Amino acid sequence: MKLEKNKKQAVVVFSGGQDSTTCLFWAKKRYDEVIALSFDYGQRHKKELECAKAICDEAGVEQHVLSVPLLNELAPNSLTRNDIKVDTEPAVDAPPNSLVEGRNMLFLTYAAIFAKVRGISDIITGVSQSDFSGYPDCRDVFIKSLNVTLNLAMNFQFDIITPLMWLDKADTWALSDELGVFELVKEKTLTCYNGVMGDGCGDCPSCKLRKAGLIEYENRKNTQGE
Repeated sequence: MKLEKNKKQAVVVFSGGQDSTTCLFWAKKRYDEVIALSFDYGQRHKKELECAKAICDEAGVEQHVLSVPLLNELAPNSLTRNDIKVDTEPAVDAPPNSLVEGRNMLFLTYAAIFAKVRGISDIITGVSQSDFSGYPDCRDVFIKSLNVTLNLAMNFQFDIITPLMWLDKADTWALSDELGVFELVKEKTLTCYNGVMGDGCGDCPSCKLRKAGLIEYENRKNTQGE
């Protein structure tokens, strides 16, 4: 069923992490209707989905969860397998073992199908080339390429919007502050590869990137306030 016409509508690919949560509230400032689309892909930390639901409930955003179990079977990685330990340091000349091959391509394709049925053209995702951590499907060139492919595949004019594409983590913290959700993002999101909410485990690459960005942003604020 299509949503009411003449309303600005968007679908946000939503994991409940720092980046997608910032994008969710970014979208709420700009659209009349925002729908969050989350994915159960066999991730070993189901708390991620619980966290996403709690944030959507607090934000008053409609959420849908799609099951994509084959990713777990096709692409063994440290985010879906308990027997693979998350890398604490970046791999040399290889992508990190937290890379879920094809994840963003699949998620955005499903999001496009979901959106078209509802007559929605705008799809928002929190990928960033500035801190893409070796994930090829976070790059701007990939997003632009997939956007064209989805338009052709479904004969529909989608617009994949990436508010964080050229922002580093410090900039992303700044944006959450501008949106008035800095504390929510800090305390209630789950970015950690080891499934620890808020500040996380402190050891995985995601936690280190998040913390470094937070320190940089807070230092920047303190300097500006002097």
